[in-house]
Amino acid sequence: MKAIVLCAGFGTRMGRTVKPLLKVAGREILFRTLKLLQDNGIDEFIVVVNNENRKVIEDFLKKHNFKYRIVVNPHPEKGNGYTFYLAKDFVDDRFVLVMGDHVYDEEFVKVALNGDGLICDRNPLYVDIDEATKVSVKDGRIERIGKDLKEWCCVDTGFFILTKEVFKYAEEILDRDEIKLSDIMERAKIKVTEISGLFWMDVDTPEELKKANKLLVRRSYKGRGDGFVSRHINRKISLRLSELLVNRITPNQATLISFLVGIFSAILNLFSIPLAGLVYQISSILDGIDGEIARASLRTSKFGGWLDSVLDRYVDFLFLLTLSFVSSLNNLEWIIACFAMFGSFMVSYTTERYKGAFFSDFYSDFDFKFPGKRDERIFLIFIFCLFSFLGKLVIVTLLALIAVITNLRVVATIYVVCRNRRFV
Repeated sequence: MKAIVLCAGFGTRMGRTVKPLLKVAGREILFRTLKLLQDNGIDEFIVVVNNENRKVIEDFLKKHNFKYRIVVNPHPEKGNGYTFYLAKDFVDDRFVLVMGDHVYDEEFVKVALNGDGLICDRNPLYVDIDEATKVSVKDGRIERIGKDLKEWCCVDTGFFILTKEVFKYAEEILDRDEIKLSDIMERAKIKVTEISGLFWMDVDTPEELKKANKLLVRRSYKGRGDGFVSRHINRKISLRLSELLVNRITPNQATLISFLVGIFSAILNLFSIPLAGLVYQISSILDGIDGEIARASLRTSKFGGWLDSVLDRYVDFLFLLTLSFVSSLNNLEWIIACFAMFGSFMVSYTTERYKGAFFSDFYSDFDFKFPGKRDERIFLIFIFCLFSFLGKLVIVTLLALIAVITNLRVVATIYVVCRNRRFV
């Protein structure tokens, strides 16, 4: 199945920029659309451009190895309907039509591709209704379409599933000075498929670009597997940081930053335990950014998840090791410290080995609420470190708590898995 992508506008409301190549949540708008369509079975793109943006868009498509065909509209002033018509000889009977300046999320694209005709939103949550193209529907087909409709039932999302029959309605109005896409669709009385409440946006202004960036980052947070501290403290900060950084750094760079801050916190134990605890908590907050950026920018990878998990283990071990070292522990207390370090490692190891053994995410399969996740442990360490001036007993108590909580969590994890006979 092929897709037509309309990119022949001049982006006048954005300062005559090439809107499809503007970055939102770490990826160009055009990349986001093409990648999501490609991942859902679209195998070729007919990209209609103007003479001004042809080279930069074609260079972009080559760089990312999309299968494409460039069609040039020499008269963009004739309207988006004319731009659409120029692609008529390059598609099969059934095809997708999307706008080069619209942003969609993965769920929207998956659902929309199962629709027919205009994909319409009866309850648009993310667009300005006054600026949106409204649609009135009769007998499941477009009756009227336009921004100024007084009576309407849904909003045009800029996403269509069409057949080549629609081009004959464009031919009927080719003699007009301006041919609007909405005029073609209205004449064709194409079907309407309603998809409501999913994320999509038409990016026409700098304000809408910022809004789309923020919303895509916020929607990247799924919440699955987060501990209490992440849900109620860390994510409130990390999501704001991700909004600022998503267009500036990669997920792996974010992982490295969190790792280096964590290592620095371990070294700080040699000089100031309270300050080390504070920096350790900061590293825990930063640890959420890589995943948020990866999901928002469509850069999730097995390598990234693996690297993050490995580096986290080094940080946790080194922090507890240096904390124990500077606390002048006796032999019994060192045994407690070893159980704390071992338990911290095993909490992660049990869930990662579950994924390796059963090819499924532990937190997707089980609603597991037992305390002791990494964010909760680090926050507990942070609080105790603040009171380390009271003496060694504070640190020994902390290590004992970590040892007990983590190892009990491992036992609870094993119990939960064993109870599910599907895996026994």
